[in-house]
Amino acid sequence: MTNETLIFGHRGYPYKFPENSLRGFEYAIEHGVDGLEFDVHLTKDDVPVIMHDEKINRTTNGRGKIREYTYQELQQFQLKDGEPIPSLKDLLSLARQKPVYLNLEFKTNKIHYPNIERIVLDMVGNYDLAHPVIYSSFSLQTLKDAYQIDPNQQYCLLSNHILRHPRELMIEAHLSGLHLSHYQPLRNIKERIWTIDDPKKQRALLADHVAGIITDNFEMARDVKSSVLV
Repeated sequence: MTNETLIFGHRGYPYKFPENSLRGFEYAIEHGVDGLEFDVHLTKDDVPVIMHDEKINRTTNGRGKIREYTYQELQQFQLKDGEPIPSLKDLLSLARQKPVYLNLEFKTNKIHYPNIERIVLDMVGNYDLAHPVIYSSFSLQTLKDAYQIDPNQQYCLLSNHILRHPRELMIEAHLSGLHLSHYQPLRNIKERIWTIDDPKKQRALLADHVAGIITDNFEMARDVKSSVLV
């Protein structure tokens, strides 16, 4: 179906598992999620790891910035279910050859990790994935830098405000879509909307044929989608 709206698990499946946890990603893949949205930072020794915040305080039993620890040092800390902080390699290995879309967010709007674009793009290129990765960021510069490294990928700008002149912006920055916290009626532009957990809003977005709905509870959103399609 050309206009099918894909359901993305926001940070995996935080409704049932710790956010950005390997167990949440694994469950979602095994239970047929369309796509996974997740966030990537670099450690002190430039290993891409998956976590939303720049600090580990909120989601682990440790404290401090990801950038202050080597990957090995980070392994001493656990998420709320006792598992370690996952690396990007962990998720790519899990998703290899599985029918799942990956939406990788470069978390560079607060800290710009030097060379993160090349490190991540090179790593992803080593994995046999069913679909091309969708890259997103709040940082337009990051997306432009990534495009210079590999112009053949999908780059999408994240925004939580109404965009003026979105078409011009997309042409200028070589964007393939927009990831918004709201819906803008933009014909022929791929919009993926976050973080939508209200079934009424999900139905409205499905009626608008957005490219994706990013949600904390993908199973509920999938049920809503099925009920709309009946």
